[in-house]
Amino acid sequence: MSGNGVRLKIEGPVAIIVIEREGKLNAFDAAMVAELQRLCALIEHNATIRVAVMTGAGAKAFSAGGDIEAWSRETPEDFGRFWVREGHAAFDALARLRQPLIAVLNGHALGGGLELAACADYRIAEAHAKIGQPETGLGIIPGWSGTQRATRRFGAQAVRRMAIFGEILTAKEARELGIVDEVVESGQGLARAMEVAEKVCSRAPLATEITKMLVNAAEAEETERVFDCLAGMAAAQSKELQAGLSAFRERRPPKF
Repeated sequence: MSGNGVRLKIEGPVAIIVIEREGKLNAFDAAMVAELQRLCALIEHNATIRVAVMTGAGAKAFSAGGDIEAWSRETPEDFGRFWVREGHAAFDALARLRQPLIAVLNGHALGGGLELAACADYRIAEAHAKIGQPETGLGIIPGWSGTQRATRRFGAQAVRRMAIFGEILTAKEARELGIVDEVVESGQGLARAMEVAEKVCSRAPLATEITKMLVNAAEAEETERVFDCLAGMAAAQSKELQAGLSAFRERRPPKF
């Protein structure tokens, strides 16, 4: 399943998202942002998918982030209203997938590409990957939660070093800072991700899903939705709901 530079492939219980714009270092334009959000909805509602894996096409870049030619043409107002807001919506959908998400940094993850990787629950970097947030060198800020989600997930000092002081990290340095979870040889990232995905699939699916939700809540990723979802699950299993629904259908007052 492909279109607009983002491709979805399903292999059994594993959904594989491929950022597929190799000629542009897998940089995102507006159509790709919209497509990513659409694919997240498909994954979210597919009961057979237990885990998702995300990677970039080719071997040079995971993603170079937002396509400068695309966003630099926007007026300042539209840049904020649409480019930033819609990017947030897509990346939020990715970070809040009910399934665990593994990112394979098969090449450089810069700017929005690192913000994309930050959405994952587990990050595998290939040895040649470079990682950083170069936005302030262009006179712009990391706009797709590169200061907020990235700080929650990587730590404030790591983000300072990249976003304020302009450090570009090697995969090994990123591992030492906790930005990636493991480093593998070049070309081995996807195979390793499938091994990790298989391990996830061996675990209890509902318990794993709820645990991910609770960790997200602890990080203030989606606190309100998590609590409402878990409370709703509990209420939906109660005899009180069945009594209320029966009364509604029979057009009579409920007896709790």
